[in-house]
Amino acid sequence: MSDRLALSDDILMKIEKPERYIGHEVNSVMKNLRNVAVRFAMCFPDVYEIGMSHLGIQILYDMFNAMEDVWCERVYSPWVDLDAVMRREGIPLFALESQDPIKSFDFLGITIQYEMCYTNILEILELAGIPLTAVERGEDCPIVIGGGPCSYNPEPLAEFFDLFYIGEGETRYGELLDLYKRCRGEGVGRVEFLRRAARIPGIYAPRFYEAVYRSDGTLDSFAPTEEGIPATVRKEVEMDVTHTSYPRKPVVPFIKVTQDRVVLEIQRGCIRGCRFCQAGQLYRPVRERDVEMLKEYALAMLENTGHEEISLSSLSSSDYSRLPELIDFLIEECRDRKINISLPSLRIDAFSLDVMEKVQDVRKSSLTFAPEAGSQRLRNVINKGLTREDILRGAAMAFEGGWTRVKLYFMLGLPTETEDDIRGIAELSNEIAATFFDRVPKEKRTNGKVQVVASTSFFVPKPFTPFQWAKQCTKEEFIEKAYFTKRAISEQLNQKSIKYNWHEADASVLEGVLARGDRRLSKVLLRLHEMGCLYDAWGEYFDNDKWMDAFSQCGLDPDFYIRERALDELFPWDFIDCGVTREFLLREWHKALREEVSENCRQKCQGCGAGRFGGGICFQDRPRDGGASSDSGPR
Repeated sequence: MSDRLALSDDILMKIEKPERYIGHEVNSVMKNLRNVAVRFAMCFPDVYEIGMSHLGIQILYDMFNAMEDVWCERVYSPWVDLDAVMRREGIPLFALESQDPIKSFDFLGITIQYEMCYTNILEILELAGIPLTAVERGEDCPIVIGGGPCSYNPEPLAEFFDLFYIGEGETRYGELLDLYKRCRGEGVGRVEFLRRAARIPGIYAPRFYEAVYRSDGTLDSFAPTEEGIPATVRKEVEMDVTHTSYPRKPVVPFIKVTQDRVVLEIQRGCIRGCRFCQAGQLYRPVRERDVEMLKEYALAMLENTGHEEISLSSLSSSDYSRLPELIDFLIEECRDRKINISLPSLRIDAFSLDVMEKVQDVRKSSLTFAPEAGSQRLRNVINKGLTREDILRGAAMAFEGGWTRVKLYFMLGLPTETEDDIRGIAELSNEIAATFFDRVPKEKRTNGKVQVVASTSFFVPKPFTPFQWAKQCTKEEFIEKAYFTKRAISEQLNQKSIKYNWHEADASVLEGVLARGDRRLSKVLLRLHEMGCLYDAWGEYFDNDKWMDAFSQCGLDPDFYIRERALDELFPWDFIDCGVTREFLLREWHKALREEVSENCRQKCQGCGAGRFGGGICFQDRPRDGGASSDSGPR
């Protein structure tokens, strides 16, 4: 391959961080086009530094490029400076490895991680010279396929994608690419390929489904428009996570990115069942990677990248059954190499604090607790499984171990929330600060004081959670709750030791609108794109007024999408079978309203439905609930 660049030296000299666009990073894959049958452009619709930190793309990049006749390349959203240049000078969007235009590829795969990136997706299509709506595309356009957590409600984006891959990419992509090669060999056109692809498990082709609405705006029916197209799309799950694709040689960027380290995924799924957490439901059942495989890959990735930090990736690292053995191994191996170990998603208990003391420089680090709610009542509602005593005990152990800075994460606007629950955020923060003064003698307070940083985000009800029926607060309600929290903190005895942060309210509301939205939102997104909206996930570029204008011009009311849902309402995402049943989610919603806690998966099976996948924690020995079998299918 040539070393030519899509951008001239003149342009590269004028834009911020030109290294984002030149490719040739360590471990990036180059192939001879004469041996390539399928070209796949893997896109993350955000700036390079964010996209390069995404583990899912590294896994798929490794998997695709292990196929002899497939070449997977990467593309990210150009930053606003280059975006303007490309528009002005008519430069088409290009892939990093070959620097070839995206429009010349067979597939454009877009990872959809966050709702506020939807406007970036339209910008990517336009810069690539690909018609924005799927029905306008001809035989000369790539197949645009989406995946990732937001694809579990693909409907707001349905007009713009040819296909969505629902679930984990390891299982069906080989079959999809083989079908593509066969269709091309037979001279079969684009629409017929999509028709055949729609019959592959886990693949959703929006053009073959029709949504019908009632006069009140709710969905009346959602069904295939042709024989042979499945009415339900079931998610794909890789049950053997030990022997599947994982990058030994992840791509190493030239510039500092958000997650500048080796990432080792130790397990998928979570046993905890927090009712607000979409990932905890979508990635069931829990599947662990074998500890010997993790040891081998950890050393290989460190050797092949030169990174000076390794991070364990999991929704709840403390629940990995072989964690002590893995940690001991990494400490031993990393000590001499001067490699730091990062352990996110740990529960704050004696074991975790012992581990963190071994691997962290106490003077530089802070500890993170995620109580999520200020009162025990509300923690029971969300099934957090964390008591006030747990939190204060953890804080005491941390302070006695030398930590002086604690970060606390809470949510405002949770279902059934009262002013007392919000006041509990301030009171718990105060109690944690007081614990420091109670447990650490004056002579041992090296920094003199403690800092408690309390941060609140705004609750967004997500599909496939027990809270998918819940009402979301309006912007005004969110802001009022944030001010109430701030006032409550200012009334505490230890207020000087507490710092309070809160998120943007208007963007959280729109995240909720898109999360539970339907196909009609496509016209809003199109209008926003016409208005120049871009990088809406970034506060400095987000313009709430434009969003409100777009809704108004399209005759849609955002409040319709954040309302409480009727228990029997047909949701835009109900055609997807994500593994957990609607009956289970409804059962958990009722338990939330009764403030009842559900045991975690290791303590007692709750009969969520994920057992039908035939493996993982569902088939490990533990107490069973006689009334609810974990291997029950959709009922």
